Amino acid sequence: MMELEPVIGLEVHAQLLTRSKIFCACSTRFGAPPNSNTCPVCLGLPGALPVLNRQAVAMAVKAGLALGCQITRKSIFARKNYFYPDLPKGYQISQYDLPLAQDGKMEVLTGNEKRTFGITRVHLEEDAGKSIHRSGQDSYVDLNRTGVPLIEIVSEPDFRSSQEAYDYLNNLRRTLLYLGICDGNMEEGSLRCDANVSVRPAGSSTLGTKTEIKNLNSFRFLQKALEYEIERQGKVLGEGGQVEQQTRLWDEENQKTLLMRSKEEAHDYRYFAEPDLLPVVISQEWIEELKGEIPELPETRRQRFVKEFSLADEEALLLTQTRQFADYFEKAVSTCDQPRAIFNWMLGELTRHLKKDNRDITQCPVKPEDLANLMGLIDQGGISGKMAKQVFEEMYETGEGAEAIISQEGLEQISDEDELNSIVKRVLDSNPEKVEAYRAGKEGLLGFFMGQVMKETRGQANPQMVSQMLQGQLQSRTGQSL
Repeated sequence: MMELEPVIGLEVHAQLLTRSKIFCACSTRFGAPPNSNTCPVCLGLPGALPVLNRQAVAMAVKAGLALGCQITRKSIFARKNYFYPDLPKGYQISQYDLPLAQDGKMEVLTGNEKRTFGITRVHLEEDAGKSIHRSGQDSYVDLNRTGVPLIEIVSEPDFRSSQEAYDYLNNLRRTLLYLGICDGNMEEGSLRCDANVSVRPAGSSTLGTKTEIKNLNSFRFLQKALEYEIERQGKVLGEGGQVEQQTRLWDEENQKTLLMRSKEEAHDYRYFAEPDLLPVVISQEWIEELKGEIPELPETRRQRFVKEFSLADEEALLLTQTRQFADYFEKAVSTCDQPRAIFNWMLGELTRHLKKDNRDITQCPVKPEDLANLMGLIDQGGISGKMAKQVFEEMYETGEGAEAIISQEGLEQISDEDELNSIVKRVLDSNPEKVEAYRAGKEGLLGFFMGQVMKETRGQANPQMVSQMLQGQLQSRTGQSL
């Protein structure tokens, strides 16, 4: 049986974070009562005319620039004609022949290597409504989403595995979040993905017959659907059959793709220029202005973190998932130059507390400079690592700084040599049998003695000093070399 390779391309729909819809003043707020955010324009009533939202165009241009695309100085809208209950006009206003941006690329860390994937186009369009099916019998239509501004980002068919597609989508989501133009919430439908997949003999340059998998609304679904479809198509070809061009859906319950309909071609939609909208003309001055508003993008920032803070690729990737999380890290490091310790605490204690309370980093009660100060106190011996966790709990609950909490609670680390020597001697004198056992070779008892000292000092003893003192006094008592 010949070896087959998959060929995958993604079409990603991202909802733009505008306050109003793309062609009318209705709110884009998610979760409003059904059909409450509607007007004659988005309901498609006769005589209602669309007016383009300038902010939606600005956001789309930013996306195109961030993805390395050429911005089309003069683009046009088109009518994409099809009939469906959640499309009240009977057509969707989109872009076809002249999209807003074309010919881009994205560099992505996938596996252990960097890959560059092509971006075919970025174009603006309006969203359709939402059909709701209940009880297996009744269907309802909520038109709140009708007219919500979207950008569609179409990749080249450059992916050769589900993992590459996953990593690309993750990086694309991070980019949109950094730009502040999409919230990336796949559960609420703010980011949706369609995948085109085919298989062909390995090494061939000829594309196979593709199927489209619609409305993949999670990274996990994307990966699982692609893997199933690659295997399904390979099986069809292996049995001497032919893959049919189809649109399919992912059935999570049964873990397989299901036939939705025969795949439409562009001519099936009868595209023609939208007569109610003027062409979108974008000046070079506006493009330059928008380019100046684009922040350092996540992949560039990840690479800088690797070089500047000696982090591994995967560690830097975790830190740069959102712009705010990366900002927090950099602010903390600027206060206390301990990137490794700050990384560990951010991905450990801090993330654990935020997840428990269903918060993101923007809602964190611990300021980055306060976390940095806590790291400095640990490094200077002002507090032990174990006590630091207790202090952090108080910081998270109250929003106070580490030094204030340590002072209030009397948690300063004991590093006085005479005081610690006295405590160590008292512990050893109180446990002669254990000392005798240690002399007999049970060196693991060192941990017991350490625990007893910590118990007497309520965990405030400097652990490095205690360890050295215990070994010194035990050595003098046993006369053995340790």
